[in-house]
Amino acid sequence: MKTKAMRVHEAGGPEVMQFEEVEISSPGKGEALIRHTAIGVNLIDVYHRTATGGQYALPRPTTLGVEAVGVVEELGPDVDSLKVGDRVAYWMLPGAYAQKRLAPAWRLVKIPDGVADEDVAAVILKGVTANYLLHDIWKTKSGDTILLHAAAGGVGQIMSQWAAKIGATVIGTVDSAEKAGAAKAAGCSHVIVMDDQDFETDVKKLTDGKGVDVVYDLIGGDVFEKSLNVIRPLGMIVGVGQAAGPVPPLDISKLAQKGSIFLSKPTLATFTANRETIERLANGVFGVLKDGTITAKIGRSAPLENAQDIHRALEAKQTTGSTVLLPQ
Repeated sequence: MKTKAMRVHEAGGPEVMQFEEVEISSPGKGEALIRHTAIGVNLIDVYHRTATGGQYALPRPTTLGVEAVGVVEELGPDVDSLKVGDRVAYWMLPGAYAQKRLAPAWRLVKIPDGVADEDVAAVILKGVTANYLLHDIWKTKSGDTILLHAAAGGVGQIMSQWAAKIGATVIGTVDSAEKAGAAKAAGCSHVIVMDDQDFETDVKKLTDGKGVDVVYDLIGGDVFEKSLNVIRPLGMIVGVGQAAGPVPPLDISKLAQKGSIFLSKPTLATFTANRETIERLANGVFGVLKDGTITAKIGRSAPLENAQDIHRALEAKQTTGSTVLLPQ
């Protein structure tokens, strides 16, 4: 059968994305055929489009996109966890920018009633990331104090909402005054603008010199090592992103000097390696979507064939909230 997908045959700018017809087979053993209803857009899609080597390079030609929602249209042999007509979601599975696709059934999670397709597409990847960071890496509890760098970003806003609901105090950092309002609205008790303030001084004041329980560093670069100065003894620093570049080499003896600090450098791939964890993380996200703990902030949606324009806006930092592509 034929479908249409947004493909890239070479690395480059948004213009290398081509909306073209592709052939897909019937599902094989353990596979499901999905008709997409909503597709999430993420920065990693840009990395996959532009990479000429390294960890983000995909075999070409390839279909971009790593998260989506859809309806099961056909099942291959040995699939008993799904049925035709089920609404399903997935994340970190390249090939999402398509009207239809084949996917391994064990990577798909059923979407419960009461949760909209577009909302799930907007938050599932960011939501499961927030889930494991808040509940697996550091077991957040009421009374904890968290320093969250890049609090106005997609993952940052979900973490702020979720942590605040748990009862934690969230100190968020943002890179401009324009983003401070978004971080505050998402649940940050205090917001520090990195362009105008010294976060180390401010965090020490806000915690009466005691320091925070955990730092989530979604920025990287020099921010990481400076964050070690604001963590209480036996606290933790979690290295998540590197928007400001890689973290410089670290002498681990500094972790002892700063108060026996724990260090974690997790990856979502570890938490999508088995079915049990995939279901647990996804069901946690569905639960907080349904009860209103987190909300899907969709700043822009567009037809799938307009993905070039969406990527241009994403790279120009002209998007706010989540962006969703809609197959026709």
